[in-house]
Formats: sequence, structure tokens, C-alpha cells
Amino acid sequence: MFRRIAILPAALIAMIAAVLSFSAFTDAGDDGIIRVKSAYPVGETVARLKQDIGGKGIMFFSEVDQSKLAAGAGITLRPSVLLTFGNPPLGTQFITSNPNAGLDWPVRLLVFENEKGEVWTAYTDFAWIARRHGIKDRVEQFKMASSVVTSITSSVAAK
Repeated sequence: MFRRIAILPAALIAMIAAVLSFSAFTDAGDDGIIRVKSAYPVGETVARLKQDIGGKGIMFFSEVDQSKLAAGAGITLRPSVLLTFGNPPLGTQFITSNPNAGLDWPVRLLVFENEKGEVWTAYTDFAWIARRHGIKDRVEQFKMASSVVTSITSSVAAK
């Protein structure tokens, strides 16, 4: 029993350190968008993200292939896929604080290829969302949401 108790804090400390060090490289700009370069092609990035989301027990809602939709309209678009997912017990707390926060939930994570052929993930910074909606009474929940999406995107991050 003692061994299990000792391992849990060590694992938690390691996870927090990884999230904090990863977060230092992905700070949002003035636009509130956090971008993380992927080490994989778009299709594999999407598959790995979906696997990580599911592995964390988070609800996956949709995958929208924006480049396919563009092609159907006769428009050429580099690969671009929008994923939506969330944890209702966490995400809906933001909406109970300010109904307008529903504009930012569920979580949207974009996977796209830029003009250089690099694959990136992008999502809206949760601190920026809190400021956007003037939410000041859900600080711990925003921190949790930030750490979860940081962990998800770290599963594909280029080293």
C-alpha cells in the first residue's frame, strides 16, 4: 500500500512538470490562439489526438474535414481538420458562469498543414476565453481545462 501511495505523488509531479514545461513553449499570442507543431502528417495527427482524447475518457463529438468540404465547393484548401470534444462536467461550468461561454464549448482543436507543409494544432487559450467572457469564478476549472488540452496536444508535439 505504501508503495502505491508513493508512486502516485511522483507520477503527478512528473505530469505537472511536463505540462508546465510544455506550456512555456506554447503561450498564446494576442489572438488567444495556442499553436503546437505536430511531428506527424495530418491524418496521423488526427488519429493520435482522437486516441488520446478517448484514452482520457473525454467525449469526442465530431471531426470536420474542412479541406474536403472546400473541395466539394470547388475550392482548394490545404489539409485542415476541426475536432470537437469535451468533458461536460467541466466545460458546462463555464457556461453556468456566463452563457456566452457556450460559444467556446465544446473544445475545438484545429489540425492543419501550412504553406511549408508543416502540420500544426491550434486551439483557443483557456485564459483568453476566461477574459473574453469575464469569467472570474472558475479559475481552477480553467486551469484544469488548460492542462488537459496541453496534455492532448503534447501527444503529437514535435520535439
